[in-house]
Order: sequence, then C-alpha cells, then structure tokens
Amino acid sequence: MFSLPRKSYRPASAIGVVAACSSLIFVHAPVAQAGCTFLMPIGGNGDGPKPYIVKKQVERPKGLIGKAVGRTNWNTDFVVNQPFGSYKLFFTADSTDSNPGSYPIEAFLKFSDGSNLKVVNEFMKPPTGTGAQFGPFQAPSGKAVSQVNFRIGANNDPGATGFSYRISVQGCD
Repeated sequence: MFSLPRKSYRPASAIGVVAACSSLIFVHAPVAQAGCTFLMPIGGNGDGPKPYIVKKQVERPKGLIGKAVGRTNWNTDFVVNQPFGSYKLFFTADSTDSNPGSYPIEAFLKFSDGSNLKVVNEFMKPPTGTGAQFGPFQAPSGKAVSQVNFRIGANNDPGATGFSYRISVQGCD
C-alpha cells in the first residue's frame, strides 16, 4: 500500500500570501520552478504566451437539471509526455463576481493501465485573483502517469455557475 503526501500549499511567488480555509492562497500565477515543466493541456493548440494555462468557466450540466448528464466543460486533461517524480497542480480564481458560490475541485493522476488516483477533493470559494497549489503528488510505485485531470463543477451549488478560473499543471523531476 502506498501513501500520498499531505497537500503542500506554497505560493508561486512571495507576494500576496493569504491563508484561507485549509488552503494557502496565492495572488499571482504559478512560476516554473527549477526542475519543473508545465504540461500541455490535451486539445491545446500551443498558441499564446502561456499555452499551458487553461482558462474556463464553471457551467451547468447540459442535460437534466441538477445532474451531470450530458457534456460539460468540467474536465481538463494535461498530457504527461515523460516520467516525472511528482506533479503540482495550480488553480486561480479569475471571476469578476465578488460573491461566487462554492464549487468542487477534484484532480486525478491517470495511469497508462487505465486506472486513476484522486489526489484533490475540495470545495473552494476563493476571492478573485487568488488560488491554490495542490501537491506535489507522486505516483504509486509501479504506476506510470499518462495524464493529469482537473474536474471543476457546479452541480452542488448553482451559484458557482459562470465563475471563471485558470488551471495549469507542472511535472517535476
């Protein structure tokens, strides 16, 4: 049996660190640290100055009311194209709504054998321009990570619908 490291929340920069709930909140976007590489999102086109950052908005399910039936934009996968020792996940609130609802944030390491491991399971309501770093997380021994998945949804709090955010993932040696 393996054990996951406890969450380590470290600011991406030394500016604007504010503690909130069980997460350390940071004000600026993540910065690549020595030995870490940003992973590209699947379906990303590599354009722009920071193509590894995905910007999205929380949407309601496209189907039955209150159920996650039909396609949503809740899932975002990042491709792992080489083995890394650990993974860091970054989330930043981008919304202009001063009173967003609370919404679930989940993240998974997906393995080449088709299995996965949930590494983040939180509800957040961060102020605009702040966020959290989750990890570093290591894969269990004998498992090869092929993707890292973020799932951010709103079916538990419809007030979060429309809230925008940015996410990115780093693989570290």
